[in-house]
Amino acid sequence: MASEMEVDGAVPGVPIDEGLYSRQLYVLGHEAMKKMASSNVLIVGMKGLGVEIAKNVALAGVKSVTIYDPNPVEIADLGTQFFLRENDIGQPRASVTAPRLSELNTYVPIKILEGSGEITPDMVAPYQVVVLTNTTVTKQVEINEFCRSKGIYFISADVRGLFGAVFNDFGKDFACVDATGEQPQTGMIVQVEEDEDAIVTCLDETRHGLEDGDYVTFSEIKGMEGLNGCEPRKVTVKGPYTFSIGDTKGLGQYVSGGLFTQVKMPKILQFRSLKESLTQPELFITDFAKFDRPATLHVGFLALSAFYEKNGHLPRPRSSSDASAVLALAKDIHKSNGGQDEVDEKIIETLAFQATGDLSPMVAVIGGFVAQEVLKACSAKFHPMQQSMYFDSLESLPHELPSEADCQPLGSRYDGQIAVFGKAFQEKINATKQFLVGSGAIGCEMLKNWSMMGLASQGVIHVTDLDTIEKSNLNRQFLFRPKDVGKFKAEVAAAAVAEMNPELKGKIISYQDRVGPETERTYGDEFFAKIDGVTNALDNVLARQYMDRRCVFYQKPLLESGTLGTKANTQVVIPFLTESYSSSQDPPEKSIPSCTVKNFPNAIEHCIQWSREAFDSLFVNPPTTVNLYLSQPDFVESTLKSSGQHFDQLKQIEKYLVKERPTSFAQCIEWARLQYEENYVNEIRQLLFNLPKDQVNSNGTPFWSGPKRAPDPLKFNVDNALDFEYIVAAANLHAFNYGLKGESDPAVFRKVLESIKVPEFTPKSGVKIQVNENEPVSNEPNPDEDIDSIVNSLPPPSSLAGFRLVPVDFEKDDDSNHHIDFITCASNLRAANYGITQADRHKTKLIAGKIIPAIATTTALAVGLVCLELYKIIDRKNKVEDYKNGFVNLALPFFGFSEPIEAAKQKYGETEWTLWDRFELEGNPTLQEFINWFKEKHNLEIQMVSQGVSMLWSSFVPAKKTADRLNMRMSELVEHVSKKPIEPWVKNLLVEVMVNDENDEDVEVPYCLVHI
Repeated sequence: MASEMEVDGAVPGVPIDEGLYSRQLYVLGHEAMKKMASSNVLIVGMKGLGVEIAKNVALAGVKSVTIYDPNPVEIADLGTQFFLRENDIGQPRASVTAPRLSELNTYVPIKILEGSGEITPDMVAPYQVVVLTNTTVTKQVEINEFCRSKGIYFISADVRGLFGAVFNDFGKDFACVDATGEQPQTGMIVQVEEDEDAIVTCLDETRHGLEDGDYVTFSEIKGMEGLNGCEPRKVTVKGPYTFSIGDTKGLGQYVSGGLFTQVKMPKILQFRSLKESLTQPELFITDFAKFDRPATLHVGFLALSAFYEKNGHLPRPRSSSDASAVLALAKDIHKSNGGQDEVDEKIIETLAFQATGDLSPMVAVIGGFVAQEVLKACSAKFHPMQQSMYFDSLESLPHELPSEADCQPLGSRYDGQIAVFGKAFQEKINATKQFLVGSGAIGCEMLKNWSMMGLASQGVIHVTDLDTIEKSNLNRQFLFRPKDVGKFKAEVAAAAVAEMNPELKGKIISYQDRVGPETERTYGDEFFAKIDGVTNALDNVLARQYMDRRCVFYQKPLLESGTLGTKANTQVVIPFLTESYSSSQDPPEKSIPSCTVKNFPNAIEHCIQWSREAFDSLFVNPPTTVNLYLSQPDFVESTLKSSGQHFDQLKQIEKYLVKERPTSFAQCIEWARLQYEENYVNEIRQLLFNLPKDQVNSNGTPFWSGPKRAPDPLKFNVDNALDFEYIVAAANLHAFNYGLKGESDPAVFRKVLESIKVPEFTPKSGVKIQVNENEPVSNEPNPDEDIDSIVNSLPPPSSLAGFRLVPVDFEKDDDSNHHIDFITCASNLRAANYGITQADRHKTKLIAGKIIPAIATTTALAVGLVCLELYKIIDRKNKVEDYKNGFVNLALPFFGFSEPIEAAKQKYGETEWTLWDRFELEGNPTLQEFINWFKEKHNLEIQMVSQGVSMLWSSFVPAKKTADRLNMRMSELVEHVSKKPIEPWVKNLLVEVMVNDENDEDVEVPYCLVHI
């Protein structure tokens, strides 16, 4: 049931491929992607920055990408342009790049714009968006003036060493349809005044989340029906649960109920031309710690362009004479622009020194950012940057600055990096040894950057990922191609980047392991002793925390990053300097109370959670329990001994193995029809029998009010598409459990459904219903049912030798397996019971599959920021203020940087310590030697010693046991207490102690590392 949708005005009849674009659709939405699919984008300049923008835009899915760069490939281009190879040198950049770009996305044709020399206005006329890289300011102004006159969106961008610049001009009256991309706020209301400036009061369970100037509309209000479906009304916030909406007079008296929903209103933006912006720039700040720097860099970039136009080349690396010339030009420009204050000479000089520099991480940051701006221009989704952005990462320079001689080009692929960092530092980069954990979206971008930087070309990169490549990965994990689907990610990624930089051949070792206690044999003492640091490219918190603990244990730096749609964050963890990743945690996700899910849903999310649980309780758990019964000899005895669930489990086995075991597909259809009746008719009738619609609370208020919506039973109708699709999905999944062949022919279903007799249902008295979270959930067995008779009715496992059921393994990305189909139908039928707005398959898949929305632009930018920090780690910077943690939201757009938090200090006696410290004892001491060492060295009295879950000794252990243990070596003691041998590869034991100081006060101390 793959859902497909037509793309208007793009290629008629070509649907959006939801399998490919699934994760990105959750960022941009269908409307924005339809608009993108009718946009033709021109990118001028195919050095590193141009190709990075083109790569991200092609992955995102526009109508076409055209590239223009007739200039010949030079050796230094290979340091950032990942689609060039050594044998391309001397050939036109665009023509060698296009075939490799076109492999990224079969839906996006890559075209070459023919021509020679500089781009001209008539060449850009056919496009909706034009991006210029590596062009002079004079040329940018000329093209921008033309684009403005023709309504073409214009972006120019450049990277010079550790500096980047971007300019946007989307013309007059650009309508941005959704400035933030956040989900519209929605909530329940309990009161609306009839007044000239009416106050709306929301249910006091959750804050409304609105801001002044937002717009809302209403639904389901009783009494004041005139507000339902009204034109959007402007909000003034009065408090966290109240807001006013203007005049409601004459709309009637509010009685009860109602929902408000935020409406996203278009925002009209005005852009100045580049010509105006040269003298009056609207500066976008990327780092508030460098508030005055953009103004300096604005003048600096203009001066660089002027220098180039005058001399025919950029300033030479660290050339004082060239830098002086640039500075003189900058002062002139600043003065003629009416600048009063002095320009920052040091910054201008550094910019001139680095002008020929070209760094892959900077290209990734600026390229990811610009590609998102291109998508904003095409789709009007998210707020464009206004209008001039200057970004730098000067903190990445080595503390020992290179000399002019050290920065001269060597005729190598790393010349762009050497121009900034010097040859000596390039050698340090080449010799680095890194461990990359994960090679999904972040991992692919990381390996690409590392290969361009030459990282580990004289060292080693270890990369592990246990996943194989799926179709939905291809939209942002750009090292993978359709032919790679099903292969191991780490292997394919390693081979792809060794292709980009042959110096990495044989330097990347790939593994297919999950990192965790079970793989410590591979990633243990010897492994960590041979690496310089770890970079996480993971998608879950538990694995991140595990790697964080390993890095603290082995005292290795860790680079951490993550993305969520257009948001990204990066964190640096430096031994003895910063806190670790696990030192601070996000608040836990809000869970839905079980009674809300079970009986009182009021939002589609509650219905989706209910249906996701129903999926497990019908197709996963019972078959698993049946298989345990069939395979474990004493299953019944051990189940009966275990408390609570035994009755349910035995009933499940009886149901799935005896009473309802199907032998034909027709019986599966019948089972699905009865399941429908049970869930959407009988259970609702029972609930209304217990709690009728006119039920009142003890205080006289109606029970069914506020968040409690009174349900209605459904009536099955074979001609209702939702009812029918539910039966198809449920019957096929039930058949799968029993190894029966599935069916999709509607005629087969209709024939069986017409012949089914549905038993009459009568609500029962004495059924308990959980009304709030604090009430116990009833698990009482029915007194009429006898456990012994159930056990006796079960066939002995020996009579079913070899027979097993097949539990369903939930897989959200296979559209043919009925999993998401079932959850969508089950959830929407539940929503129909309760009068809740239903959700389409796409939204249901997001929530039920816990999908993380993702887009290539954010990933590229986040990884660029991580690699800018990696330069600092290679330089062994040792002050907290040298490093930056980053937070970015490309939708707004917003950049925020902060110094990492220092590791928290603790104290015993006069000794300060942090999470990075430990006591180390060599030579596998005895327990007595261990206790004495603490007393003599640190004046600490040990009260207890433990290792893992084993308590090795404490002061209250009986004297005889103590005497036995004191003479044991620590390794022997651990084996003795845990009753498990220490694995041969384990070289150290992590031992924890509780100690008292000389005043007999208990004090916190670090753990001990005992070398055995």
